[in-house]
Amino acid sequence: MIATDLSSQFMTHISTAIYLGLLGASPYILYELFRFISPALYENERKYSIQVAGIVYALFILGVLMSYFVLFPISFRFLGTYSVSAKVVSNITLDSYISTFVSLTLVMGLVFQLPVIAFFIGKLGFITSEMLSQYRKHALIIIMLVAAIITPPDVMTLVLVTIPLYLLYEISIRVVAFVEPSDGDNGGIAGKTA
Repeated sequence: MIATDLSSQFMTHISTAIYLGLLGASPYILYELFRFISPALYENERKYSIQVAGIVYALFILGVLMSYFVLFPISFRFLGTYSVSAKVVSNITLDSYISTFVSLTLVMGLVFQLPVIAFFIGKLGFITSEMLSQYRKHALIIIMLVAAIITPPDVMTLVLVTIPLYLLYEISIRVVAFVEPSDGDNGGIAGKTA
């Protein structure tokens, strides 16, 4: 690994400290944001928002850990040793290493929000658990495409990313089934238009 700019090593320390500081302080930042917003919420909305924020944070941390321990080491090993020719030598810059790590980790943290997104879309009545179950095969293809985009062209990495994303899809089906209105309840947008 090389540093091409005079200040790149120093700036890497600063940016890494900022990223880790934000990640470590994020529970407190979320708590302060909640304290700012909570006076405008009803009591049941406060309880509901605390649960949702906890789940969002836990899923984000799971995505970050998945990227840190599984995805990034494999991606770095593949991309660092990949060569189009023996005449081409890869010298990885420190900036490239950090930016790839941060972007991949952030993407995985966001992708792990799939059950939360499904929860809100299901709550609005746009999707149902039957619809998600019916399109499982299509979802698997889309998940594999997303995994292929965010991972290097390596079958092992593709499988390692596809499996947890598909499990999140299955969890999303259960979550949507949980929030679906019962037959007698006309909740959500689907119920209002019927």
